[in-house]
Amino acid sequence: QVQLVESGGGLVQPGGSLRLSCVVSGIAIINHSMAWYRQGPGKERELVATVIRGGDINYGDSVKGRFTISRVSAKNTVYLQMDSLKPEDTAVYFCNLHTIIGNNYWGQGTQVTVSS
Repeated sequence: QVQLVESGGGLVQPGGSLRLSCVVSGIAIINHSMAWYRQGPGKERELVATVIRGGDINYGDSVKGRFTISRVSAKNTVYLQMDSLKPEDTAVYFCNLHTIIGNNYWGQGTQVTVSS
């Protein structure tokens, strides 16, 4: 049974930083693609960052230069380092695993609120 558990969300002031974690169980992430998505109030879910099976990384335009995705295979964990946070980064952040056969798995989400 594949499970994804996010943590690390919270309330932070503009300009601050947070690091989100996504611990995966039931499958080895090194063989699959991982991603972070977010959904802000009244908005559609959007892609934040991905690390594909081969290790290539891509970011959404709104977070380039501020967010960093990383994968630690030994811990079966994916991280999202978020720096220079803005109020518009406020959202529920979701971890996603996309397998090589096309299955998608999601975590429960973690709330990030950027406010003074």
